[in-house]
Amino acid sequence: MAWLAAGEGYEIALEEGRVVARSATGRTAGRQLKTLPKALKDHPEVDRLRRLTEWLDRHEAACVAQVDAWMVSSLPVPTGLLARVWPDEAWQHALRDMAVVGDDPDEVGFLRDATASGELKVVNLDGETVRLSPRTVTLPHPVLLPDLDDVREFAAELAIVQRVEQIHRATWQKPDGLTATATEVRDYAGGVFPTRFSLAARATALGYRVSGGYATCKVRDAGAGAEAAVWIGEPYYEDEMTTGALSWHDEDGRTVPLATVGPVAWSEGMRMAAALYAGRKIEEGGDA
Repeated sequence: MAWLAAGEGYEIALEEGRVVARSATGRTAGRQLKTLPKALKDHPEVDRLRRLTEWLDRHEAACVAQVDAWMVSSLPVPTGLLARVWPDEAWQHALRDMAVVGDDPDEVGFLRDATASGELKVVNLDGETVRLSPRTVTLPHPVLLPDLDDVREFAAELAIVQRVEQIHRATWQKPDGLTATATEVRDYAGGVFPTRFSLAARATALGYRVSGGYATCKVRDAGAGAEAAVWIGEPYYEDEMTTGALSWHDEDGRTVPLATVGPVAWSEGMRMAAALYAGRKIEEGGDA
């Protein structure tokens, strides 16, 4: 933590995302103050550090969002790219302990380091630290991981905490026996919200896109794009609103039969529908 001169007799620095100050003169020199002195609240250096903090917060959120996008879409990521961004603490926090797969799709490891030469250090499921140098790696969606329960158990033994939800992400498996004509899932339809605005606000807060009358999320599944959509009502509708059916569409906007929806698209669509439904009004009392 570097200290910067600010005004007469004070120095300031960033500590855990906030501006702190210490005395630079007199008998209390070097002692950190509990609060920022009034004389520093409008100081240009304090304002500069505050704006830097805001930028760092946005940067950290952007790194997490990008890693999440790689994971949800199971996109191949160049190991050279991981090596370049690893020294950045925001990237490192987002990537550390993510499950990665290299050239062998059955060999899963938790990412611990990326060297400047493009070599990755991972802890495999035998508890051994190994070095990988594949051209690309994937950060697989958990629904694609074989023996997911075993992976979760091993992650718990290692006390792994992921900045991006992957291993402990809620997943849904597509049921067998879906008819060729079925195009909608209504498991989470009928959740009542005070207004359409409150339902749309929940979708946005959860990180989903609201477009027209739908909350949507896009993924790539088996190399193809897909979009899951839950009906949330027409915009500007002011009365009570309920969640509608869940459906999927291809990159050209055509409705996809449930039987052909991929495993990642299915799981992420159901996850969105369940998360929206969880915010519904719950009636209380004898008639609930």
